[in-house]
Amino acid sequence: MIFREAQISDIPQIQMVRHSVKENVLSDPSLVTDKDCEEFLTVRGRGWVCEINKVVVGFSIADLKENNIWALFVHPEHEAKGIGKRLHKKMLYWYFNQTKEKVWLSTAPNSRAENFYRLNGWKEVGVHGKGEIKFEMSYEDWNLNFHKDTKVLSNTKTL
Repeated sequence: MIFREAQISDIPQIQMVRHSVKENVLSDPSLVTDKDCEEFLTVRGRGWVCEINKVVVGFSIADLKENNIWALFVHPEHEAKGIGKRLHKKMLYWYFNQTKEKVWLSTAPNSRAENFYRLNGWKEVGVHGKGEIKFEMSYEDWNLNFHKDTKVLSNTKTL
């Protein structure tokens, strides 16, 4: 596995991962365009990918403009391997080194993603959009509990 910052050239594979997921499925795949991905990767924030044999199997994207986690997805064939956790940590480490503003995200209720965010220190703060759960993470909570795991943050290759 290789974890690295996402590039514009990764967008086709990022889209493949996004369209492969079984939860938080896009009601209309045309809602998230390649141009949107490029803007979030280069203008609004940054993204990271996990590659296995030069194939993107997971990605995360943080948005500084809206203080939002825009995306964190892992291909279903590669779930439960720690990929999401490492992408999550890299993304938050970068985000909180850019700003101390709270960051938020939303996800479908009763999903594995909801459980993942709860287990990773996110606090439920309400409802967003069409009944999604809205979570927030403060700099203080992240700083106290989550950013100390430097092994997860390094750009190491593992088998």
